[in-house]
This record gives sequence, structure tokens and C-alpha cells, in this order.
Amino acid sequence: MIDFHTHTPAWRSATWLGGTPFGADDFVAFMDTVGTDQAVVLSHDGLFDPQPEANDELAAFVRQHPDRLHGFGTVPVRAPDAAAEVDRMMTDLGLRGLKLHPWLQGFSMHERSLDPICEALTAHGGILLSHDGTPPYSTPAQIAALARRHPTLPVVLGHGGLHDCWREALALTRETANLYLCICGTPPYAARQILAAAPAHKVLFGTDAGLSDRKSQDYAVARVAEIDGWRITDSQRRAMLVDNPRRLLAGASLP
Repeated sequence: MIDFHTHTPAWRSATWLGGTPFGADDFVAFMDTVGTDQAVVLSHDGLFDPQPEANDELAAFVRQHPDRLHGFGTVPVRAPDAAAEVDRMMTDLGLRGLKLHPWLQGFSMHERSLDPICEALTAHGGILLSHDGTPPYSTPAQIAALARRHPTLPVVLGHGGLHDCWREALALTRETANLYLCICGTPPYAARQILAAAPAHKVLFGTDAGLSDRKSQDYAVARVAEIDGWRITDSQRRAMLVDNPRRLLAGASLP
């Protein structure tokens, strides 16, 4: 299984999202308990203060288990050197993609400052994962509009629309060729309907692990257990948990 949505601990900023401290070895030990082979890891500190130091710390974290962990950095999207930081992330730091959180980082997906950032990410074969499901700045339609401006950049809806916007997330994933959907925090009834109606090759899964107050990441363990109640086929499960994320991380275009 590949978990496409996890986080580092809070190192520099104590926030309402910050859970218990843990190291990369602790995190991989948790992954082993739930059968997770690989994980996409997003910065916690970068959500609140998207500075280069957060990318450095993320890179150091995933570098301890390079065969298991894939880091997605972040940037302050209005900064004049944001595209250059994407270049540094993807080359010097060896990160695999970019995480944006329009709600916490305080910007609109329609801002043109995002275009050179996306162009730099595309040039390096990266992936953009964005928080979604939280109006007014993180709706699937806003993120899909950015995806359509950059049609060769894979763009992932990080939460499958959550509780309020999952229908919108499903519709836009079906309509937008380079838009993918990660079921992460999406309620089980919505997950079942998404899996029944979404293109099978465009669905991913994530737990949001890393934000727990326990190193064992108990809530993430519970999210993995939810899958058994979604009444999906073996082929749907394999596509969501193995084949789709593997192809996306390999830089291959999905059918």
C-alpha cells in the first residue's frame, strides 16, 4: 500500500494541528503496522510558514528512508523566488512534488503567481497536491481551474472534497484529465460513491498520518481499517492503493 497523504511532526511551530514528536524510524515502524510500503510525506511546519527551512527539514526526514518516503515541499506562492525554490526542492533536495494549502497559506488558486511555480514543477516531472474541501479558498473547482491551466502537471485533490465538496471533487476529477483524487478524511459514505463513479485509475488513498497525539498514529490505523467497509473489488483496491500511486510517483501518465 502507498499512503499518498501523510505529514512530518511539528518541529518549529506548535499549532493546533501538531501532534506528538516522532522520528523517521518511528514513522516507518507505524507504516509497518498497517502494511504501508511507501508514503508521500508533507511538511507540517511548511503549512504555516512555507520557508526553505521547512523543505530542508522535510528532505532530511525522508532521506532517512528513501525507499519508503517521498517528500512534497511547499513555497510561499507570492514570493518572487518561489519558482526557484521549486527548482531547488526538486534538484538539490530530491523532493518529489509540491504541497499547497490555500486556506492556511492564504492565497487563491486563481492567482497568476502560481503559473511559474507550476511550470517549474512540470519541468521537473513533479506532482502538485493541494488541500481541498474547505471553502472559500480550497474548493475542488478552484484547484481544477489551475490544473486546466497546466494540463501536463498531475494535480491531486488532497482530501477528495472532505464532507462538503466531495460531489464537486468527483465531478471535476471525471472532467479534468490531469486531476486526481485522494480519499483522505473523506467520509466513508462518500468514499463508496467516489469509488463507484470515479475513473478507477484516478483514485488514491491517504490517512493524514503524522498529526496524531500518539506515535502509533491510531486515527490513521482506523482510516486504513475503514477501507474494508467500502465494499470495493480487489481490482479497485489494488488500483487505489498500489498501481495508481506507483505510476504517478514514477512520472508515468495514467491511461
